[in-house]
Amino acid sequence: QSQEVGPSHQIVAFLGDNIILPCHPQPAVDSVSKSLEWGRLDLQPRFVHVRSEDQDLLSNQNPSYKGRTSMPIEKLKHGDLSLTLSNVKFSDNGTYQCYIPKEGKTSTVQLVVGSVSSPVIAEININTSAVVLQCESKGWYPEPDVLWLDGEGNLLSAGPTETVRGPDGLYTVSSRVTVEKRHSNRIICRVEQNNINQTRETHIDISADCLMIPSSFAARIIIVLTACLIWSLPSVFVVWKWYKT
Repeated sequence: QSQEVGPSHQIVAFLGDNIILPCHPQPAVDSVSKSLEWGRLDLQPRFVHVRSEDQDLLSNQNPSYKGRTSMPIEKLKHGDLSLTLSNVKFSDNGTYQCYIPKEGKTSTVQLVVGSVSSPVIAEININTSAVVLQCESKGWYPEPDVLWLDGEGNLLSAGPTETVRGPDGLYTVSSRVTVEKRHSNRIICRVEQNNINQTRETHIDISADCLMIPSSFAARIIIVLTACLIWSLPSVFVVWKWYKT
């Protein structure tokens, strides 16, 4: 029966990262000649990286890790059994075991792989009394949540979040909210994923005066780029498309 050595770890990595999965059994002794095994019990074969008789033994390595793992000799000499994993993929999500068979010692590492991106205001519709905002963010993993807040940080009531998962496994999320036109109104779109402790947000400042619609027009206005949006610039250009009803 194996003995768990030291606390378990959780590592958060992002797509394409090169990372180190830690394994530091005590006492720290020269481990170059030891039989060592990194594995995942949920895989078949389970072997991520194996050393035996002073060399890497990768004939039974799981194919998804081929060419992406290493255990540097200089670290092994000092008792550091950490595994270097390069070009992290979503399929690398899981619990890893560092195992010393002859000593029955095991330590575990939970790897969580994520991907994030910044949200954008994709569309703004204007009517006579309210503004309908749509926030969109592409390229997330795992699936995130979308929140709308006012300038004081209060949650706004919004429509359901729409989620699409692409062929690359990444999520695109979008959400709409309707807000009243006021003299000054800051609206924040926040996208967050708690499992990887990541948050991205953007905001717009809406001026009621700027959003006034001329009474001589019976029209639906779709702002193609940006209307009355204050990011960090003193002013922005507005592109309007007018669709007469």
